[in-house]
Amino acid sequence: MNFTRIDLDTWSRKPYFEHYLDRVRCTYSMTANLDVTRLLAEVRLKRIKLYPALLHMITAVVNRHLEFRTCFDAEGRLGYWDRMSPGYTIFHDDDKTFSSIWTSYCDDFHAFYNRYLDDSNKYGNVKGLAAKPNEPPNTFPISSIPWVSFTGFNLNIYNEGTYLLPIFTMGKYFPQDGKIMIPLSAQLHHAVCDGYHAGVLFRDLQERAEACTDWL
Repeated sequence: MNFTRIDLDTWSRKPYFEHYLDRVRCTYSMTANLDVTRLLAEVRLKRIKLYPALLHMITAVVNRHLEFRTCFDAEGRLGYWDRMSPGYTIFHDDDKTFSSIWTSYCDDFHAFYNRYLDDSNKYGNVKGLAAKPNEPPNTFPISSIPWVSFTGFNLNIYNEGTYLLPIFTMGKYFPQDGKIMIPLSAQLHHAVCDGYHAGVLFRDLQERAEACTDWL
């Protein structure tokens, strides 16, 4: 993983970044329903799990766009990672708690899927907030609320407001007009992502879901 620093003085986004970080510091969330009819049919046909397929799909799109990889590093320097990996939640049914695991991303889904299965087997029953140790800095969070087909989701984060990476939350899939839809919320920081970028994000996610036979 490589971190490339951004020269703020020559960055075309400088006025927007400074406005939404220093003067009107804000994040925003957008929730959209993705059509996963084809994706769900494909994972069932191949007898693979839906959750890692969605993790891979989201991460692949995040890695396409610099806006979703831009953040501050451990020294507080602004820049972007060349590659991101997902940090995601797993649910413990016995005590209704959750833990976080991360899996190193790779473009090949089957290699990623095997890594996901290995991590699930090793850390799936480990309790505590962080089940898998040594999470690298180039990860971003994905969580699931598979009990609710929500129409909106917003995280109220009370800290310095300088976490710039996207945060994703997926809900329960449901039938609609002969299709299977899944709600997905993306929490974005306005300093690095505008409404246009959110639109590109959901457009690319839908296109990748429809082209699932090319990568599953």
